[in-house]
Amino acid sequence: MSTATDNGAAGRRRFWTDAQAVVLEDGFGVRLDGRPVRLPGGTELRVGSHALARALADEWRLAGGGKGGLFTPADLPLTRIAGTMLERIAPDRSETVKTLAGYAEGELLCYRARSPSLLVERQRAEWDPWLEWLRARHGIVLRVTEGVMPVSQPAEALAALGAVLQSVPDGALAALGVAVPALGSLVLGLALAEGALSGEQAAACATLDERTQMELWGHDAQQAARLAALGRDVEEAAQFLRLLQEGGMTGA
Repeated sequence: MSTATDNGAAGRRRFWTDAQAVVLEDGFGVRLDGRPVRLPGGTELRVGSHALARALADEWRLAGGGKGGLFTPADLPLTRIAGTMLERIAPDRSETVKTLAGYAEGELLCYRARSPSLLVERQRAEWDPWLEWLRARHGIVLRVTEGVMPVSQPAEALAALGAVLQSVPDGALAALGVAVPALGSLVLGLALAEGALSGEQAAACATLDERTQMELWGHDAQQAARLAALGRDVEEAAQFLRLLQEGGMTGA
């Protein structure tokens, strides 16, 4: 008998006692009281990394706090990323690649403030190195602007970024699907996926403007809560990437 997850459900009742990672002929899976976890589309939850499978089992073991407890999709962040990998990206990568490539046209690191001077200097110090990383690592140069006026990126740069995304394995692409929208930066997302910076570093870089504004004008509880949620999203994506690599595979 299989079990099913529902990403749109809230407060579902936990019906299993224990969760275990299992070794399969073609990968690793998760069993709830011996039954396979199945995703909303009916696909069995199956990954190529034992480390990731163990982490998936751990979050199912903790979800709801015990048999009979309530759990939500928020309790299963790694499962949600794995589900995207298996049911959305593996059958057809094109839409995900297209969506992520679109972030380059409004790349966060390319939009610089004119004032205050503290923010201008911090953007230069913290953002320029990652645009230089993109040039050195992939040969891609993006244009930078000041203020709110949009800047058009070179067609060759956009095409090259699309090619980079096409080369990214399914699992990493699924993680980027979480990290890039949270960061507002395809450049930082790629650096995260390639291990050039950590989730914490990526989130700090992406929230430089907000953190500087709060430093200058005072703490904003609502803003701080939003930044904390952003940090969690990025760290979950980073954890997924680490676990894939620990398992010796970066694909499905």
